[in-house]
Amino acid sequence: MPSLRAFECLLAAADLGSVTRAARHLHLSQPAISHQLAALEREAGTALLTRERRGVRLTAAGRAALPEARRALAAAADAIRLARAVGQGVEGVVRVVCAQSLTVALLAPVLARWNVERPDVVVSLLESTDPETAFAMLESGGTDLLLFPDLGDARFETTTVAEEEIVVALPALHPLASRHAIRPRDLHGQPFVHFTPENRLGNWIESHLGDVELRGPVVVRTAVTTHAPQLAAAGLGVTVVPVSAIAAGFSGAVRPFEPRWTRRLVATTTASRDPLATQLIDDLRSTGLRVPADIAQQLAPTEESVAGPED
Repeated sequence: MPSLRAFECLLAAADLGSVTRAARHLHLSQPAISHQLAALEREAGTALLTRERRGVRLTAAGRAALPEARRALAAAADAIRLARAVGQGVEGVVRVVCAQSLTVALLAPVLARWNVERPDVVVSLLESTDPETAFAMLESGGTDLLLFPDLGDARFETTTVAEEEIVVALPALHPLASRHAIRPRDLHGQPFVHFTPENRLGNWIESHLGDVELRGPVVVRTAVTTHAPQLAAAGLGVTVVPVSAIAAGFSGAVRPFEPRWTRRLVATTTASRDPLATQLIDDLRSTGLRVPADIAQQLAPTEESVAGPED
């Protein structure tokens, strides 16, 4: 296989019409140029240049090869430029698998900034409610970065990017909406909006609520995390969701747990993460989780809640 240096020598000799001038242009010796050209002609099995007293000119074979030689050099230059740009984090593709509810609250603000500051970077996004499948994708090289709650998987590198509160969403006129905070036992017997089995958030919530029985009073299940609070606000019952699942202008009520219930959100990668993934993690950490102002106001501690819950 001919080297790129041989193609470079052919182009220089053809463009300048002289091996001597080509050597000067490429900062090589004349014998070195001649050696590269001879190797190229041996590979082609035919002469590419005709040597004359005044210099060189292309043969028919040389003229046929010249455009492809130019494209080969241009492609090599593009490959180096692209590799350098990706290494500097200004170009390329970063593949992200993100927990469904985190797309808008955590990822969107960074993506909007990257769209302006890094227009040549493409973020390939897959939203998921199945962490096990996401981890399998990371392990097989099918993605570069996971954004999920911390699940304690020690096989990969994790970086905390934000902390998120788990809250209760309910109709605005629901009796529990009059409370500043809700204790887990307050959910006993309440009509409940839950999740379908493919959304693993439901199992996670049940495991963390201990003795609270949620399955009996379930009135509806949804696979979409952000639909649960909307269904609750419509009057179907109460639900437990991460605060990222609740959008600004929510028509229902949002209340914290007593005691407050939070979880860590982490970026998970393999040990050999690339510069784009590293930059995305840094920007996620500095931006944090965006909670709409009207939702944050409902969750803000009051003097009464600071003093302690009512019996």
